[in-house]
Amino acid sequence: MTKKPLIFVTNDDGITAPGIRALIEVMNELGEVVVVAPDRVHSGKGHAVTIHHPLHLDPIKIDNGPQKEFKTNGMPVDCVKLGLAHAVDRQPDLLVSGINHGVNNSINVLYSGTMGAAIEGSIEGIPSIGFSLDNYDWEADMEPPKHYVRKIASQVLEQGLPKGISLNVNIPNLPLNEIKGIKVARQAMDKWNETYDKRTNPFGRDYYWLNGNFTYEDKGKDTDVYALKNAYVSVVPVQYDLTAHQYLKDLKSLEN
Repeated sequence: MTKKPLIFVTNDDGITAPGIRALIEVMNELGEVVVVAPDRVHSGKGHAVTIHHPLHLDPIKIDNGPQKEFKTNGMPVDCVKLGLAHAVDRQPDLLVSGINHGVNNSINVLYSGTMGAAIEGSIEGIPSIGFSLDNYDWEADMEPPKHYVRKIASQVLEQGLPKGISLNVNIPNLPLNEIKGIKVARQAMDKWNETYDKRTNPFGRDYYWLNGNFTYEDKGKDTDVYALKNAYVSVVPVQYDLTAHQYLKDLKSLEN
């Protein structure tokens, strides 16, 4: 008897977030599911790992989730590392992270805990996908994203991904009949312009609260930002090799 594909599910919004519950529902249709997710929100933690305190891996049962589901006190990347070591008995065929409440397009891929987990999956040789919805509301409608989650995950299960590549998928916050389809895109070269609000606590000590605006500097029509703005699901292939290969030859003079 052929085993069902083993699918590892995680996120950065916490194990009870509506996004991951919707993701689990779709993955239950596609294979055998194991969930390892944080016990709280860890948005913006990128590829952080826990090194200064112990981690816990606690079984939990939520709604109609899979038989193997765990919460941890660690970061999204911890969920992948710890889960692969102690929650599964074989290499997963697919790792999915999300559905994140809020986009992870453009430079946000570097800060995203959702994508940190997906990239960690690709480091371990697992075809991995991060899914995000352009809506930060906890009550966001997760029905339209399910269609594209199912479509993209099914194709990756069937065809795989090249070594070291994961997919960053961002879905517009629109009814299903208003989403025009999928655009394979590059990461837009946009960025945050941050400010820090200076405040004083009741004890007279200053503290700072991060604020800022996202600036759209990349005018290209082949980007993830452009795709989302024009009602398309954006799919960006992401690699963890950060080497600027095009600049290697120019640096050879340092060797002389």
